[in-house]
Amino acid sequence: MIKWAGWLISFVGAAHTILALTLEKAARHAGAWFSGELWGEDLSAMSPANSAYWLSLSSFGIPLLLVGLLVLWLDRRAIVPPTFVAWTLAALTVCDAVILGPTPGLLILVAVVLMLVEARRTRIPDGARVRQPRR
Repeated sequence: MIKWAGWLISFVGAAHTILALTLEKAARHAGAWFSGELWGEDLSAMSPANSAYWLSLSSFGIPLLLVGLLVLWLDRRAIVPPTFVAWTLAALTVCDAVILGPTPGLLILVAVVLMLVEARRTRIPDGARVRQPRR
């Protein structure tokens, strides 16, 4: 279950970033990003280049990919991720859904459920979570 959760989280993070750069054409602003054009820009009057930057490279996509890869890394070591990871992802996903409406990011809730079910299934009396390594 943890492996599926990690792959889902990684997929959503990578897909968001890649699609923002390609489908939404954010990458066409790379010249502005790396020339210092965004330095000192007023965030309340966001330019198209700044908006594209926040949608792609500075969005939640890359950190989400990193969280997914970390979940996969933990799974390979038979470590169940702490439940605060799942609950934090759930809170962020629900907040996004309330603000933006339904998005593909709701797939994160499937990963959250998988992580919480596995955490509950592997709970031992003293509160630690232990799982036997795969062979």
